Amino acid sequence: MQGPVRILLSPQGSGKNRMTKSEEALATFMSGFTCSSAVFSTFSGEMGLDPDTAKKIACGFGAGISKTGNMCGAVSGAILVIGLKCGKTKKGDDAATEKTRGLVREFIREFTARHGSVNCTELVGYDLSDTEDYERARISGLFVTRCPGLVGDAASILEKIL
Repeated sequence: MQGPVRILLSPQGSGKNRMTKSEEALATFMSGFTCSSAVFSTFSGEMGLDPDTAKKIACGFGAGISKTGNMCGAVSGAILVIGLKCGKTKKGDDAATEKTRGLVREFIREFTARHGSVNCTELVGYDLSDTEDYERARISGLFVTRCPGLVGDAASILEKIL
């Protein structure tokens, strides 16, 4: 059995020492936040929403939308980022809606191309809505082996398309 996963982080700053969004999301996830919270909070601050509030908003989307086997939380967090950045705030601003939808579709296409699905159960190979299956996933180390890559890729795709 492997020992604990250790992640060494570069300090925030400019140039060479600055973490990428992917690294930042991964660090947040590995520190104990849900996949959805990790992705959303990584981008929220630069869009005017403090990261702690973002973590609260996105919390219920983690683990395939609260262990229901639905959309991957990293994907849900990414969709929240897109909505926060581009979403409609004024009646009649249909261009904002279309831009948001277009970016969501682009994100989903890219994520699916990399991972084959956006569905949590399909991505992790366990039905997290089933208590026994969830426990098997936890014991297997899945949340520190498979999920970090999904979180990192979600952030990486967002960096590319936004």
